[in-house]
Amino acid sequence: MESNRSGSPGRKPQWLKVKLGGGEKYADVKRCLHHKDLHTVCEEARCPNAGECWNSGTATVLILGDICTRACRFCATKTGRPQPLDSDEPERVARAIAELGLDYVVLTSVDRDDLPDGGAGQYAETIRNIRRFSPKAKVEVLIPDFSGSLESLDLVLEEAPEVVAHNVEVVRRLSPKIRDRRASYERSLTVLEQAKSRATSKGWPIPLTKSSIMVGLGETEEEMQECMKDLRRVDCDMLTIGQYLRPTRKQVPEVAYIEPETFKHYEEIGLSLGFAFVASGPLVRSSYRAAELFAKGKLETRESV
Repeated sequence: MESNRSGSPGRKPQWLKVKLGGGEKYADVKRCLHHKDLHTVCEEARCPNAGECWNSGTATVLILGDICTRACRFCATKTGRPQPLDSDEPERVARAIAELGLDYVVLTSVDRDDLPDGGAGQYAETIRNIRRFSPKAKVEVLIPDFSGSLESLDLVLEEAPEVVAHNVEVVRRLSPKIRDRRASYERSLTVLEQAKSRATSKGWPIPLTKSSIMVGLGETEEEMQECMKDLRRVDCDMLTIGQYLRPTRKQVPEVAYIEPETFKHYEEIGLSLGFAFVASGPLVRSSYRAAELFAKGKLETRESV
């Protein structure tokens, strides 16, 4: 099974059409986050699920500003020279989460190669503030690679986030073509592996780990299976697989629109390889409601034992 390599995939199919955001809860989330001058990956990455997630009271908060130091060819986030760190951001994030009454929080960020710790200290401070204002909330962090710094990774792990996510984004062959040159497929695998091994060695709570793969960029089924096996090799617990959708004309175009049956096939492969959870579908994204609900249930079960 191989994706179409002929170039433009043609008109967007019906299964990729979604309703625009709206509703009272959607408006409340948007108003709260904007009032506190916070960014979300929902808006920056033009996620098609923003309406669904915001109406269910979920938002993935983007910390460390909204300007990335990297320029991946799939991403619509602004790239350039970021502003200095905002020391008030961790508390503003935590207060917004408390105001919205969220019990599961997803934090992510732009890449900050300009900072000595890659922004890890800001992650840690944000988690500490969330614990202070919402002590029962579960925290998932979707982290960058911190340029391979294990010391930076430790700063985050020491605050005991329940889920540590880091995305390989695409299959091995496509990584140099689609991701920024400073990113690395192997380094991404190492981040996921070290998240568990370092937490174990230092006696910190061991997080669930999660990654995500985009399809429709010319990958083959064999490459998808290899990628899933690589993730299981580093004991990644959860996987999301979704259709790449070109955010603007500045990003690399889709090669193919993958049919829902193929996504189901990938889900079955992932589960057979031992992932605890696989969300695979055209509109699935890394921060996906079903994955968050699964993680929350898994964590609650772990706590009750």
